[in-house]
Amino acid sequence: MPATIEQILAPYSDEPERVERIAPRVIDPPITIHEPSPEWPHRFTEIKARIQNALGAFILDIAHYGSTSVPGLPAKDIIDIDLTLKDVTDEASYVKPLEEAGFRFILREPQWHQHRFFAENRPTAAHVNLHVWGPDSPEVVRHRIFRDWLLKTPADLDLYAGVKREAAEQTARAGDSMVDYNQRKEKTIQEILDRAFRDLGYIE
Repeated sequence: MPATIEQILAPYSDEPERVERIAPRVIDPPITIHEPSPEWPHRFTEIKARIQNALGAFILDIAHYGSTSVPGLPAKDIIDIDLTLKDVTDEASYVKPLEEAGFRFILREPQWHQHRFFAENRPTAAHVNLHVWGPDSPEVVRHRIFRDWLLKTPADLDLYAGVKREAAEQTARAGDSMVDYNQRKEKTIQEILDRAFRDLGYIE
């Protein structure tokens, strides 16, 4: 069943006590904002091919999202990917192949659209956040809407770029974590999403 507008509009509810931790990250990616790099889309293409080789017919879609997917937007040097599979609960079909392809299984969140999270962040490899979902996840739709809105709305792209830099500086000064960095951006992200939702007719 496709994601409903109500599901797309519902924000993420943080319930850390329900997150099932599988393994720690090898290293924590630095919270450093880089100028836009022409290498980011090329890196996504290479990673996408590796995932396709590992999983083949189990894949419904592989999408580059997040700031590195938006030309002209400064970003942390991390490639964010949404991987949509036919059945995300069938871990036997994809966990081992992804691990053999270089991705570390970090956590699962069954209460959040059956989300699974993998990362590739070895010291000798590029940072990759790989989010795994089942068909018609509303979160994948939200990611696409946000990306596409920034691609066509220079004012919000500039707004978000400034907020990202400010959040990174505040987080570094305070010695805070990636969670704190993301929380500092959240209000602006929701404001931008609301404008995109109005443009789509999802809200008035």
